[in-house]
Formats: sequence, structure tokens, C-alpha cells
Amino acid sequence: MNIQPIHNDADLQAAFTRLDELWDAADGTPEADEIEVLSILIEKYENEHYPIGPSDPVEAIKFRMEQQGLTQRDLEAYIGSSGRVSEVLNRKRQLSLRMIKRLHEGLRIPYESLMSGVAA
Repeated sequence: MNIQPIHNDADLQAAFTRLDELWDAADGTPEADEIEVLSILIEKYENEHYPIGPSDPVEAIKFRMEQQGLTQRDLEAYIGSSGRVSEVLNRKRQLSLRMIKRLHEGLRIPYESLMSGVAA
């Protein structure tokens, strides 16, 4: 195993190429260990150079609705009246802290996703 730190995008591409070559390695082999180490290095480099910010709160809610087959009516328990749900989903009303707490506890939407863009 000859693994080097990833310093730039060319190193990153080389790491991906090597990862592709090793992809079918059996568990417990040196090649499987190399996959694990390469994955850690790739993740570290990508997190430092290509960070992904928190998602948009409305998109997070819509994603969860799609995942669980929920309707706007199902959100009333977390957000309030049907009019309020519509305003939130159409970006005419921001989420309140109470709504955020209910959505997190009831639908397990991460706080980080629900609170991005909320004024302090």
C-alpha cells in the first residue's frame, strides 16, 4: 500500500481512480484496508475544499414529505393551519422555533437543515 496525502484535485482524481480499481476487494484483505484509508483521505479533502452547506429548510421538509409519502395536510400537526403550511412551503412565511422543534421531533428532520437561513 503506497498511499499519499491528497493535496490537490489531481491527487483527488488519482485517489478516485485507485478506489475504482480496488472496489471489489474482499473484506479483510490489504486492498480492503486501502479502500478504507483512501475513503478517509478523500472525505477529508472534499470536506475541506468542497464543503456542502446546510440544506434549505423548505427543501428539507419537501424531501421528508416525499420520503414518507406525506401531504400538506400531514404537516398541519407540526406547522399549524393549512394556510400556514402553504405559506411555509411557498416561502412566504419563515419557520418559527416552535415549528422547527415540532418538525425535528415529529419527522426527524435535522435541526441544521431546518435552521439554515433563520435570523438570529
